[in-house]
Order: sequence, then C-alpha cells, then structure tokens
Amino acid sequence: MISLEILKEPAITDLEERTVAYVSFMGNYLGNAEVFAGLFAKLFKWAAPKQEQLVGPDTVMLSAYYDDPEVTPPDELKLEVCISIPEETEVEREIKKKKLPGGKYVVLGVELTGSEEYGPAWEEVVKWLMRNELEIDMSRASYEVYLNSPEEHPQGHHIVDICMPVK
Repeated sequence: MISLEILKEPAITDLEERTVAYVSFMGNYLGNAEVFAGLFAKLFKWAAPKQEQLVGPDTVMLSAYYDDPEVTPPDELKLEVCISIPEETEVEREIKKKKLPGGKYVVLGVELTGSEEYGPAWEEVVKWLMRNELEIDMSRASYEVYLNSPEEHPQGHHIVDICMPVK
C-alpha cells in the first residue's frame, strides 16, 4: 500500500496566470516515465542555451493536464510539459508558448518516493474535493508543479504541488 507524505494539506489557492514554453503530447502517458523524460529532454535542450534569461528564483517547471483519465480514452489524453518564461521569450519549432490560466485551485503538496505515487496523490485531491463538495473546473488545466529535481534529492524523491481547478 502506498502511503503519501503530505507536505501541505489541500487548500484552495488563487494561482496566477503564467507564460510558459511547452512541448505537447497526445496519447497514453499514464505510468509512462519515458514520455515525460522525452518531453523534458526536448524542453531542456531548447532552454539550456537560454538558461541565463530563463532560469531564476521564480522559474517553475510543471506539467499541464487537460483530460480526466477516468473518462478520456488513453490514446486521446493531452499533456504539456512546461517551463515558466518571461513574456518576451521567443520560441521555435516544436517548442510553443502560451499563457496558462490562473484562478481558484485546490493545491496539495506532497513528497513522492517515485512515479507510481502520482496517481494516488491525484486521487487524494479528488477525495478532498468530494468531501468539501467542490466541483472540478474542466475548462482549465490541472497541474503538477515540480518543486525539486528528483536526481538532486538524496533519496530521489519528487516534491510536487498537485493543482486541480475548482469552480
């Protein structure tokens, strides 16, 4: 049985809109760490030469999800792997740029021992929403905001904010 380490109890938070550079994927990403590794590699390859202008204390790495995996067929799931960027940043080829909407989100902070714990963390957010009689706003993306690099954590843990939009 998976036991999540909760760092920040679920709470309603107003997230700000943010400009991001991103690479997108459509297909079954569930439990597939290779999909994420490939997308992050593409994004980092683009960002590396621009590191001085892009990477700072406010830089955020995240994934944006647009579908409910319980409803959407796996091969139709949409995912974007993103890095926050200054608005004036130029992008090219498969790297795109957009504004991710902000608004009211429930945010759960967790420390995960591996990728197999992401699903249970999302389930924890959904259970909290149901207990509090709140409705998911499917018109906006849900996010995983990555607060560390697992490669740099002593035990390889993932420190993440799970963010789900609410009406």
